[in-house]
Formats: sequence, structure tokens, C-alpha cells
Amino acid sequence: MQTHAIIDRLPRTDAARRTLRAANAPAMAADLLFLEAWETNAPRDLATLLRAGQIRRTNPKLVAEIKAELKA
Repeated sequence: MQTHAIIDRLPRTDAARRTLRAANAPAMAADLLFLEAWETNAPRDLATLLRAGQIRRTNPKLVAEIKAELKA
């Protein structure tokens, strides 16, 4: 994903915004935005499930914060 595409797509939750400010690599920012989109509307194809699973396992606290914000 290109850097300008990441900048054009802003996170919807405060938890994602805080983490995005600390992201020091475009790939990390892309994963963060992917995770937030996954929690909002999770597609069920295999590749997406695998990617989401990897990101969710490494960021359980962030996942919980994003879920809580999206439910509120």
C-alpha cells in the first residue's frame, strides 16, 4: 500500500488514531487501518481471515479498544 493512500484513509476510532501516530512504517499503518476495517465489516475470504488473525494475535489490547469504541 502506498503512503499517500494511507494518509487519505483516516482511522475512525481514537484507539486507532493513537496507534497510527506511533506507527513508524507504512506497512504498520496499513495493518492498523486494515484491522480497524476488519472490526467494522469483516469479509470472510481466506486471505483476509489469515491476515486479520495475525494482526489480532499480536495486538489484542488494540483490538479490544477498537471493538469497544465501535460498539459505543
